[in-house]
Amino acid sequence: MSARQWSRDLGMGARFAVTGGREAWVRVLLTAVGVGLGVALLLLTTALPSALASRHDRERGRSDMTYSSTVKKKSDRTLLVATSDTTFHDEDVRGRVLQPEGPRAPLPPGVSAFPAVGDMVVSPALDRLLKSPEAKLLRERLVYRVSGTIADSGLVGPHELAYYAGADDLNATETTTGRLERIDAFGSTGQSEAMDPVLLLLMLIVFVVLLMPVGVFIAAAVRFGGERRDRRLAALRLVGADGRMARRIAAGEALAGALVGLVLGAGFFLIGRQLAGMIMLFRVSVFPGDLNPTPALVALVALAVPAAAVAVTLFALRGVVIEPLGVVRTARPSRRRLWWRLLLPLGGLAMLYPMIGQGRTNGDFNEYLVVGGVILLLVGITALLPWVVEAVVARLNSGGVAWQLAVRRLQLSSGTAARMVNGIAVAVAGAIALQMLFAGVDGDYTKVNKNDLTRAQMSMNVPDKVPTDKAVRELSGTRGVTHTTALGRTSLGDGRDEPERQSTVTVGDCAALREAARLPSCEDGDVFAVPDSKWDTATAALSKAGTRLYLDPSYGSSVKGEEIPWTVPKDIKRAGSREDPSGDERGGFLFTTGALPGKAASTVSATVYLQLDESVPDVRELVRNSAARVDPLADAATWSATTQSGKFTSIRTGLFVGAACVLVLIGASLLVSQLEQLRERKKLLSALVAFGTRRRTLSMSVLWQTAIPIALGLLLASIVGLTLGAVLLRMTDTAVSVDWASVLSMTGIGAGVVLLVTLLSLPPLIRLMRPDGLRTE
Repeated sequence: MSARQWSRDLGMGARFAVTGGREAWVRVLLTAVGVGLGVALLLLTTALPSALASRHDRERGRSDMTYSSTVKKKSDRTLLVATSDTTFHDEDVRGRVLQPEGPRAPLPPGVSAFPAVGDMVVSPALDRLLKSPEAKLLRERLVYRVSGTIADSGLVGPHELAYYAGADDLNATETTTGRLERIDAFGSTGQSEAMDPVLLLLMLIVFVVLLMPVGVFIAAAVRFGGERRDRRLAALRLVGADGRMARRIAAGEALAGALVGLVLGAGFFLIGRQLAGMIMLFRVSVFPGDLNPTPALVALVALAVPAAAVAVTLFALRGVVIEPLGVVRTARPSRRRLWWRLLLPLGGLAMLYPMIGQGRTNGDFNEYLVVGGVILLLVGITALLPWVVEAVVARLNSGGVAWQLAVRRLQLSSGTAARMVNGIAVAVAGAIALQMLFAGVDGDYTKVNKNDLTRAQMSMNVPDKVPTDKAVRELSGTRGVTHTTALGRTSLGDGRDEPERQSTVTVGDCAALREAARLPSCEDGDVFAVPDSKWDTATAALSKAGTRLYLDPSYGSSVKGEEIPWTVPKDIKRAGSREDPSGDERGGFLFTTGALPGKAASTVSATVYLQLDESVPDVRELVRNSAARVDPLADAATWSATTQSGKFTSIRTGLFVGAACVLVLIGASLLVSQLEQLRERKKLLSALVAFGTRRRTLSMSVLWQTAIPIALGLLLASIVGLTLGAVLLRMTDTAVSVDWASVLSMTGIGAGVVLLVTLLSLPPLIRLMRPDGLRTE
């Protein structure tokens, strides 16, 4: 068959699609909307890597952390940058205080001029928040005057809360690196840390699981209007077309709908891209300009979708006999064969099997085997589901009128019902497998904090220039703070410079020291030695009475000559070790406030631990405001039971964002498919109503026609999802365990989407159930 003949037949089918009157245009529009929704999500997905890369580039471009233990020398091109991050109602606020030291000091990205002392430039999102009534406590904390906004080039996303403030009292020293830096340029040039193989596997699976339902829906959309199209093909056979030509003309009709769908998909994508700048999902937002799919991926989508429309149509008509007097599809179809349908999931398992037990210690997983194996397993659902639906509905007979109408319809067209459910089944199976994998490896990326949340819920590191008692007074007077414990820390050794033996010193009043050790008795002026901590090997020798020691000894580049001599007193007491509220075992020496030499007070870095009355509204915000009054750069940290890896959290967040988009697509495409099915049955429904069938009975039959395939689809999806999840866990060398709550929630979400779509389709169903629907021309 020549290419000319193919193009002529495809073109004829396309002309039939667009010149066939109202019915043809409705059919093309339904196909185009279904394809367009899928294309839009494909384009958004292909644009996601560029958006994340743009966020990462802007984050690196504004980096101001040197991670150096030494401070850069002052010059006319240096800038002092102090970190003043805070949190407001669980939202992070990125803050920096700037002090240029010369006319050539570098400007942060997105800022046209340094803010004056007492002023700040803010992100548009923070500007809106500060102007809102609910930001009263945040306005009390950020006492600067807003003098401008940060441009997009200085923000990772349109909803980021960030500010740069001006100051003239910053002073960089070796002890302030990490919190206050002297830099001569913004930006990080360091190499990114290599990705963990398991995290790479997670990313691959996330992309496959999110894209597979899209492909399934596009394949289903190009088959809309199948029954009416087949009747037209019979008419073509009557005027002389052979069977192959009729199939090519049908493929041309699908091609027309797919091409219109590409145009609609591009429009949906542009609309979605603009909306992306207004929406924040799971604390992630992107600028519309960042969502730019690469030209190669756009070309791939533009070629793959029409080609898939032609291929799917030809494949669907392979077993249909189109004759001049009718289409042999209305007769009882031959039973579907099972053996070749099982080859797909078995082939997927065979591709994944070589990586069983690989874990993260044997290099990266073979991405081609991973992608191919997961695709075959998920595609296996679309092959198995029609057989399962046919096998089950063939055995369903007795029941009410609505049940019998639904079962008979499913027995005649089980393939159509299965196609509607395929996308949801694939999405649910992939989600179950991913949830199992995430739950299985969660412990590897989640650190259980040692913090004792029964003894403190927040803490604040007291800045060096702030007296500890001032910080304690301010925090203790905060509404909602029930108790404060202040513990200072410094070091002690047996030499002024590079001591051979060294130990730690904890400073506090008697009540505070009892939070760090078990004391026999305590009065102000006492000194204790704690020689029995697990890590301490020097305190027993250093704590002998009369031994001359030095507080804050010098190390390497530290300032020398400021060490404070101290002699171990004869009445030094012994105490037992105990973990402090943060879970650290202090050990070493304990000094009550009165026993610490006066000169040593400046060497002590203190931490205040706070117990809160959780019933007080916004108690944490009140504590953060008090911390800001102590020092604008101070921030009180909120304690939590666990801390999770940032990369792991980012991948999980990406999954949630993508899953939300896929769910929207599932609902919209399923609704379009449902409306198309109702349109196909318009005359049948009208005839049943004309013969006296109750509308409630017909509505229930439509509900059963949807509920039976979705129940079978979700059952099959659960089996395949659990199998895939178990294999993925074995690949990561993790014990197989089933998170039944996630399985039930995923299946429940899938069922909920179908129920919602069914409810939305009831109004058009009621309109179709009228006797005048029998009117024809």
